[in-house]
Amino acid sequence: MDENNKNFKTVQNPNTYKTIYQNESTDKLKIGFGKGVLLPFLSGVVGCAVVLGTCFGIPSIRSQILTSNTVNKTNSSNTQNSGYISQTSLSNYSDTSIYAANKILPSIVGIKVEYNVSSLFSMFGKTQSSTATASGSGIIISDDGYILTNNHIVSTSSEESYYEVSEATKVTVTLFGDETEYEAKIIGKDEQTDLAVIKIEKTGLSKAEFADSDNIKVGEFAMAVGNPLGLQSSITCGVVSAVNREVTDSDGKKFTLIQTDAAINSGNSGGALVNSDGKVIGINTLKLSGTGIEGMGFAIPINSTTDITSQLIQYSKVKRPYIGISGMDLDEKMAKANKLVVGVYVKTVDDFSAGEKAGIKIGDVIIEADGKKITNMDELNEVKNSHQIGDEMKIKVNRDGNEKELTIVLGEQP
Repeated sequence: MDENNKNFKTVQNPNTYKTIYQNESTDKLKIGFGKGVLLPFLSGVVGCAVVLGTCFGIPSIRSQILTSNTVNKTNSSNTQNSGYISQTSLSNYSDTSIYAANKILPSIVGIKVEYNVSSLFSMFGKTQSSTATASGSGIIISDDGYILTNNHIVSTSSEESYYEVSEATKVTVTLFGDETEYEAKIIGKDEQTDLAVIKIEKTGLSKAEFADSDNIKVGEFAMAVGNPLGLQSSITCGVVSAVNREVTDSDGKKFTLIQTDAAINSGNSGGALVNSDGKVIGINTLKLSGTGIEGMGFAIPINSTTDITSQLIQYSKVKRPYIGISGMDLDEKMAKANKLVVGVYVKTVDDFSAGEKAGIKIGDVIIEADGKKITNMDELNEVKNSHQIGDEMKIKVNRDGNEKELTIVLGEQP
């Protein structure tokens, strides 16, 4: 220890965890204490009392003192707020959740689907059948029984190596606060958007209100409502984590979705993601799961469903423009290896299709569509889907090293 500091030691202050110094000597404090400390202190107290008494005896001075005290408190409060040291009332958040839940819950239904499962493998070489069920959620979109949900809920047909799952044999709906099971009819479904519309024969239902999903902001309140694991009318709360999030599902289909950290579990599919007003901003459709993954759920923006929904009700399907080709993406490496150019390589052309009528041939590489550079099938489909059936679409192809412009009159996808 430095010789000059030999009369000091370090003490750890438990409140600030800073190092401070304390004088070890106490003898000097006793010398002349009454004369050096006590007398000046008492004199100060008496003087202060006289001054304050005089000031408070004069109304104008008293008013100024009280006003100054109030201002100082306000400034202190503002200083704390500017430093983000403030209290938030949880009652406001609670009131928001309660309002949104009460608004949307009467418009959310539980959906149960029954289907047959046939086992293609057994000990005796015979096919065995059984009945299985699946559950999900739906949103009432009209007071006369139309309900919007996910396609993967009502379309369960699939075939594996050892079993085959049939199309839905029965679909039933349970309303909020009503244990009655209403049999539903599948009106239309669309695998590409994972949307479906079903209907029950009942009127006077509580139709959900839609918000403008194009105007939602990252960080705003979000509530997921549905029937997870068969627990009807369950809500979970969170925020909008991201917008326009591109997600590819297990089947390779790409979606542009709303991301949220509101918990979405099995059975939530087809239910609503709502804002603080209890208005639907999206349809819960999938989540990411696995080790190290938490709070990553996704919903289809409600604005993107309106045209699909109306077509499903009117035509039982979605009418889309159609070229009639299959193609393969050519990146720079693959194009160079095959002495081609970057774009979409045409592998097949359907007979009597719009593509065939326009003059597209196998081996062509599509490099432009409506003046936009094309490097893959997703870009080509994006341009195509911006058109209506019967519209003209201009494309440019590279054929044997030469560029050629073609005009396609888009047909209807079969």
